[in-house]
Amino acid sequence: MLYLRDVWVNWFEGEENGYNVCEFHEWRKEDFIELLDQVPIVKMETSLLDYIENDLSELPLQLLEEVKNKSYIRKNNQREQIEYCFIGTDGKKCLVADTMGYKIPIRKSRMIPRQEQLVYEMAEEIDSRRYTFDTKQLTKKEYHILSPEPGSMNGLTRRERQLKQLLYMALDQMYSTGNTAEARYWYTEWIPEKYSDIQVMSFDEAWRALYLEVSQGWTFKHQTICERLIKGQPYFEKIWELEKGTHVN
Repeated sequence: MLYLRDVWVNWFEGEENGYNVCEFHEWRKEDFIELLDQVPIVKMETSLLDYIENDLSELPLQLLEEVKNKSYIRKNNQREQIEYCFIGTDGKKCLVADTMGYKIPIRKSRMIPRQEQLVYEMAEEIDSRRYTFDTKQLTKKEYHILSPEPGSMNGLTRRERQLKQLLYMALDQMYSTGNTAEARYWYTEWIPEKYSDIQVMSFDEAWRALYLEVSQGWTFKHQTICERLIKGQPYFEKIWELEKGTHVN
């Protein structure tokens, strides 16, 4: 087994969608960056790498056994083992995963470009391993408003993705109230030229139309309605301020 040493990682914990595991150029100075002393490299099929990147399901037992206790981190001048941690690659992309002692990839990280390139070069020397796993998980995964499908996040920066997910959270809260006047009001705010049509819509019609409209991309219009929707809600406002307070990505 091949190993990479001195691996810089920026862990994103509990993420089931790969678009929330930020690429190196989106890392922020306030992120907690760790330096791993040693991590094994596992060359695998693309389907398994996609499964690890975009799900929180159990990893193949064979894979876990192969990487068990082969990763290390230095803490207080001591070299400590990490039970299940590895760099997965198919030769075209790679991802660092750590189960934190469980059987699912709880923490995931992208890599810095120089080390990513090293992984590709080293992976050329080894054959891809085939592991048995539940491939049905890849096809049956269901996206929803709090776990948006990747297409709605394509091309967005880290900040835009975070704000868009905040907007979705606000819309989800609106849906739970079932207030027809509220749904009509906000859909009219989004597209005022349809005022007359909106006034005869049911709650479900107005809410779903607004949801479909805001699902496309991210613009200043999205940002404005998001800011107005969350006004007066401390938890949402805190997320908003944290994202608006960042100067990059």
